[in-house]
Amino acid sequence: MKAAAVFSDNMVLQRERYVRIFGTCTNNEKVITVSVPELLISVRAIIRKGRWEAVLPPMTECSKCTLEIACGAIRKVFRNVAIGEVWLAGGQSNMEFELRNDKNGVRELVSCAEEDVRYYYTPKCAMPEEIEEAEKHTGWSLPSADNSAAWSAAGYYFAKELSRRLGVTVGIIGCNWGGTSASAWMSREYLEQDSRLRPYVEEYDKAVKGKSRRKMIAEYDEYTAYQEGWEQRVAECYDADPDIKWPDVVAKCGENRYPGPHGIKNPMRPCGLYETMVSRVAPYTLRGVLWYQGESDDHRPQVYSVLLKALIENWRRDWKDDELPFIIVQLPMFKYRDDPDTKSWALIREAQEKVFRTVKNTGLAVCLDCGEFNNIHPTDKEPIGHRLYLQAMSEVYSQMSRSESMPPMYDGFEIRGSAMLIHLANVGKGLGGKDENCLEGFELAGSDGKFYPAQARVALPYIELSCEKVKAPAAARFKWTNYADVGLFGVNGLPLAPFRTYTD
Repeated sequence: MKAAAVFSDNMVLQRERYVRIFGTCTNNEKVITVSVPELLISVRAIIRKGRWEAVLPPMTECSKCTLEIACGAIRKVFRNVAIGEVWLAGGQSNMEFELRNDKNGVRELVSCAEEDVRYYYTPKCAMPEEIEEAEKHTGWSLPSADNSAAWSAAGYYFAKELSRRLGVTVGIIGCNWGGTSASAWMSREYLEQDSRLRPYVEEYDKAVKGKSRRKMIAEYDEYTAYQEGWEQRVAECYDADPDIKWPDVVAKCGENRYPGPHGIKNPMRPCGLYETMVSRVAPYTLRGVLWYQGESDDHRPQVYSVLLKALIENWRRDWKDDELPFIIVQLPMFKYRDDPDTKSWALIREAQEKVFRTVKNTGLAVCLDCGEFNNIHPTDKEPIGHRLYLQAMSEVYSQMSRSESMPPMYDGFEIRGSAMLIHLANVGKGLGGKDENCLEGFELAGSDGKFYPAQARVALPYIELSCEKVKAPAAARFKWTNYADVGLFGVNGLPLAPFRTYTD
């Protein structure tokens, strides 16, 4: 009998919920019991096809107890277990971004041992055969300068603020990997059930058709060796000339082959990390999921809302919780210096808001102002963690009003003569700008669909837009770009969310 690797000393169990404890066993092991002696709780597991699962009754918060699992003469005791709040920090590199690399990381690492937070890092495994060995070296960790260095910075800041507010231990399960599409974190079943998502698996199947396992591994190993050398050449190039243009970098260093060839060793493959990471921690009982991802799906922004909705449905099924909360980080402003403005990130932001508005038990952390020009990995993750916390407070814990947690947001329009009035929600206490240019970024278009910069006048609860070149407004949008300065905020310090709307 074995418990899943996510169960270890120092773990955090979710309070006030039925808690699932699970693992694997042999056919000869018929009776498995799970108990919390300090709370006089003992339950018997259900065993089916080499897996076992026990469900503990809801428990109140507890700073220290033990969890015991027994099967015949085998007895496993996990110590220093806390009962508090558990969240999963999922997504790609901006959720993976480590605390030691954060703008204020040094400050936090010096003092983090005082915080009542803990962390479990799901081992990053590209192939199933890597999992067992990797899990031998994992487990829940307590905060310290050494332990917390590699924690998700956004996850840490969220946990720190949540723990202080609720007065309980907060545990974060890190389950993220840089550069990943949402399709890597989903099952094939959910990608194949919608025709708009099938290209993710069809492209993969076409690319690997006829290739042996050995060939796919060899191709990926060759790519890895090439890419490591390429990245070193690029670093040397920028060290010599920080302002060098990207085409000149490619001319000197060779092509960027990222993310490498499709195949069973490529962690970016569709369904890959669902199989090697998500399946290892589900259905560990959670309060909710923090999701920071979307950058690597900007090549198909038109279907991202469908993709993200399917992922949420997939995970809710696997966690056996139809109401599992998801708090989504809306992508901040970003563009590489030499890239054209494709507006693909604007479309991703719109998709993320659509999921928030149409899928129950979701939150949206609007972080438009948290990006950095020419840097896809902004180094200040404290505002991200704080806005996730605000969403949790209002959307999950009901301890904060939306006027405190939500930014100003588009809430309809009306046409008045040659002007369009944009109605806003969450502006009961007003709007504020950081400078005289704060009302830039609004655009109007007529029936021809051609947008022009609009003059904006604030007359809450709406903003009046007008433009000499657009006598009969038919469409409006705000900050509809991959990157621009952000200057218009609610009095709660949250930026006006981007939007676009049409009269038809």
